[in-house]
Amino acid sequence: MKTFLILLLIFFVGVVLIAVAKKRGLLSKADSGGWPFYVKKPLTQPEQVLYHRLIRALPEHIVLAQVQVSRVLGVKKGSNFNEWNNRINRMSYDFVVCSKDSTVIAAIELDDKSHESKTRIATDDKKNKATADAGLKLVRWHVRSLPDEAQIRRELDAPLLLAQAEPSPQTKDGKSAA
Repeated sequence: MKTFLILLLIFFVGVVLIAVAKKRGLLSKADSGGWPFYVKKPLTQPEQVLYHRLIRALPEHIVLAQVQVSRVLGVKKGSNFNEWNNRINRMSYDFVVCSKDSTVIAAIELDDKSHESKTRIATDDKKNKATADAGLKLVRWHVRSLPDEAQIRRELDAPLLLAQAEPSPQTKDGKSAA
């Protein structure tokens, strides 16, 4: 009987603690039920149009969409990784064009009205600086004047030809690393 009363008391105290925790917001509704997420399209309508033009214009290349800048740009040895990576870690390129061996050839930004705000201009300036200092071509097009396939090939022609002309990395025995 004594054991039963102790168990009943422990149960009652537990219920009271849970009720108090819920009232104080210590137990989140998100933890007990479904989380408030839904699936959305990763590309806007103009980005979809440009993506399809890019893959038609550059069939021998890999076109990636919504790529984190930190996946494309590395921090040089001898530099403070955290300090420099923090400058780019929340930025992304709309598109990245690579050769078939995943060598990055160019990054593409599709600008719209949102790029006219002061904070966005500052962010774009940082992205431009990081990209230029890494030696990567960054192309910016505005949604109001999307390039056609011929314009895409003209704009990206020089870096694409240069990347294709570069020999693939060799191993010590002279064979291709790929």
